[in-house]
Amino acid sequence: MRRWFSSTKNIFGCVGALVGLLLYVLGVIGPLWLMFVVLAVLYAAGALLGPPEKVRLVVDPSVEAAEVRSSLAELVRTASGRLPESTVDSVRRVAEMLSDLLADPVRLAASPEVQHRVLLLARTDLPLSVQTYLNLPKWFATHRSEAGQELATQLGLIERRAHQLAEEYYATEVNRQKDQTRYLGEES
Repeated sequence: MRRWFSSTKNIFGCVGALVGLLLYVLGVIGPLWLMFVVLAVLYAAGALLGPPEKVRLVVDPSVEAAEVRSSLAELVRTASGRLPESTVDSVRRVAEMLSDLLADPVRLAASPEVQHRVLLLARTDLPLSVQTYLNLPKWFATHRSEAGQELATQLGLIERRAHQLAEEYYATEVNRQKDQTRYLGEES
């Protein structure tokens, strides 16, 4: 509702209504009841003819990161009750790593390639692997051990990718730590 009040369509509608009010004050429009009809028609015409709002393609990284972290937490809760115990820890570890990477969304957004790969793992790869397994009937999935093995393999690959992303993401801090160690070693 608040967006409508500041929208260009509402502003154009209000300008149309003001024109109608001006016409009434100048005596162009006769009785009071007719003025209300003219105001409504001019407001509607202005709102319909007004330009649409501009589309904003840039998403606020903080909002996006919070949504993805929330989805990861929900995925872990779902996995805890329905996946084989051997895979629940993998889901939890991957979700934890991805959540940590998403903890500073502004810094993550500074590296678009890493951000894209983190979001791909968090939004697509991990949920798809878990959901594909959960789509199998429980009796079928437990009867066929290869379904659980396939899930474990997928989660292992996803975890390896998450580790690689973390290595790239934290490389600067690791280098700073090494530099500090070298500096302290030179002082003694």
